[in-house]
Amino acid sequence: MSEEKYIISAMDISSMAGEVKTHFLNDKARRMQKSLGKMTGLTEIDFSIIEVAPGDESTEHHVHYHEEECWYILEGEATARIGSESKYVRAGDFVGCRKGGLAHSFHNTGSSPFRCISVSQRTNHDVSDYPRRGKRLFRNKNLTYNMVDLTVIDRPFGAKT
Repeated sequence: MSEEKYIISAMDISSMAGEVKTHFLNDKARRMQKSLGKMTGLTEIDFSIIEVAPGDESTEHHVHYHEEECWYILEGEATARIGSESKYVRAGDFVGCRKGGLAHSFHNTGSSPFRCISVSQRTNHDVSDYPRRGKRLFRNKNLTYNMVDLTVIDRPFGAKT
């Protein structure tokens, strides 16, 4: 039988410690993440179970220009920030963010852990804006990430935006 992992049992998932992640632009954006897709060798999509403690945020508010993300909420409740609006979400709700759409993040406003399934693309190249921080991140495979202030981005001739 192959050494490659294709199946992760429910027992193995529940006993996984997960990885604590804090966003590099927001120390209140802390989550526990179990990256099941990575464990089975997926390279073009990420499938994770994420848990956010009460009072914490899932990530820094951001938008991807070349990747889509979505979440299915398993437990708890939170405020989903989509663009400049805030919406209450809870177990059974689904949130989908298309590439180039509105910035998004979750804030656990409940009294228990907020747990969801997160599915996102993993492209070789992406551009992300962090509107609350005034930053743009450029990510390219095999290159160092680059972050710039939105105010200093030059719009060369022929640019569409």
